[in-house]
Formats: sequence, C-alpha cells, structure tokens
Amino acid sequence: MSLPETDLVLERVVSVPAAFLWRAWTEPELIKPWFCPKPWYVSDCATELKPGGRFMTVMNGPNGEEFRGEGCFVELAPPQRLVWTSVLQGGFRPNAMAPGNPAFTCVLSFTEQADGTLYKAHVMHCDAANAKAHADMGFHQGWGAALDQLVALYQAQQATTGTPS
Repeated sequence: MSLPETDLVLERVVSVPAAFLWRAWTEPELIKPWFCPKPWYVSDCATELKPGGRFMTVMNGPNGEEFRGEGCFVELAPPQRLVWTSVLQGGFRPNAMAPGNPAFTCVLSFTEQADGTLYKAHVMHCDAANAKAHADMGFHQGWGAALDQLVALYQAQQATTGTPS
C-alpha cells in the first residue's frame, strides 16, 4: 500500500524480462552502466545477495562530486521482488545518514505481463519531509532516466548477443 504523503512511486511497463531487471539491480557490473542519470556515473559498486547483505554504490558527478551510498538488502525473491534500505548498512547495522540525504526503503517489483514487464519502484520515507526532499532532488526524473538507461543497456546487450539475458 502506498501512502501519498511519504511514498514515491515509479511504475512503468518495459520491454525487459524480469530476470534481466533482477540482474541489473543485483550484479555490480550491470549496475554501473545505468544506476544514475548521465553525466553522473557509478565508479564502484558492491552487492551481497542475502538479507542483511550490503548494497553499496559510489556515484560520481561531472564536476568531481562523489556520493557514496551504503544500504542493506532486506528481502530477495528473484526475479520478482527486491527490497533494500538506505536506513541500514550491511549486517542490519544502523546507517549514519549524511545531511540532506533522505532515508528510505525501496521495494522493487518486476511483474511479467503480456506487453512487457511491469517495473515498480516503491520508495518509502519515514515522514513527509524526507519524501518531499527526495522528490525535490529529482526522484521521478532521476529514477526515470536511470530506468531508461537500464532499458537501453538491455537493448544493447540484445543487439550484441541476440539472446535473452
């Protein structure tokens, strides 16, 4: 259930199989090319695929900015559902949040249907102020652009290999 005052949702049907969406969210070498909107890029990424496992990215900006994000996987149900949070780091340890960095838990679901896969990112915040801060940072534009890059990555792999990944 989505709560409009604290939750942000990105939902779209994409022409990418659920299995590839899962891999793109869990394999560091697949995360790096798409995870943040260009011209930003991911220079480092680590995943530990188990509840309490680490989910870490280092995003770099065009002017030398560096943003390290450390999170924790909460639930893994491949290839349909992935839950992670920025509130915790690996081992379910509390995460020190940087000022201006909204704390959230993300429920990703990938539901195959006749016209593609329904991709849903349901991002839950502790309060309306954190949700607003995340929205004001450009959640919908940024996460939407990143999803476009993920779809392009899949299409490029298809063009190269010609087989589903």
